[in-house]
Amino acid sequence: MDGTSRLKIMISDDRSRIRLVDEFLMGDAPIFRTVARLSTTMRELNLPFAISGALAVNHYGHLRATADVDIPIRRDDLNKFKQEHLGRGWLEKFEGSKGFRDTFHYIPVDVRIAGDFPGDGKPKPICFPDPSVPSVVEFDAKDGLPYLALPRIIELKLASGMTAVDRPRDFDDVIQLIRINQLPASFGNDLHPYVHEAWTKYWDVSQHNSDEH
Repeated sequence: MDGTSRLKIMISDDRSRIRLVDEFLMGDAPIFRTVARLSTTMRELNLPFAISGALAVNHYGHLRATADVDIPIRRDDLNKFKQEHLGRGWLEKFEGSKGFRDTFHYIPVDVRIAGDFPGDGKPKPICFPDPSVPSVVEFDAKDGLPYLALPRIIELKLASGMTAVDRPRDFDDVIQLIRINQLPASFGNDLHPYVHEAWTKYWDVSQHNSDEH
């Protein structure tokens, strides 16, 4: 049984799932140890990467549990990482896959190649950014971990939700990020024009408080 299958079995059990969620919200879940290992390894190889997906959403204040790590990385850098470290605590999810997993903590790492497209994967004006570009990444002041900058996270979330009907959570993440960070409507000026209409729509939605009804 591989690590990903073992993790799914753990999460399928209600008690295990509750425990994992509690550990996640307390910052003590295995996923955080995987992120720390990954960051150390990438620094040793001098390979730029960034944390995106649900972990980045958590970094910006919207707390929700997740069982995997999402990272954008350049293709050549991914190849170098695999050449140097596969079989040393990291294994491909399957032969030839972009993604890999931490064999110490049974956590999968989902890879987004810089230049590929979010949502339905089809060409669009927004793609997964190059993490070597300084303006793309924000480093956590406490642990030094690299996260995609908030405007890039919101762009990706909106572009994904716009083109993949099975990903409504992306829109909800944007709504919650707006509320938690008290983002003004003018924040949309920092976003790509491709998502301006969706930004305006979900910014308006974020201003409605369901508790008032």
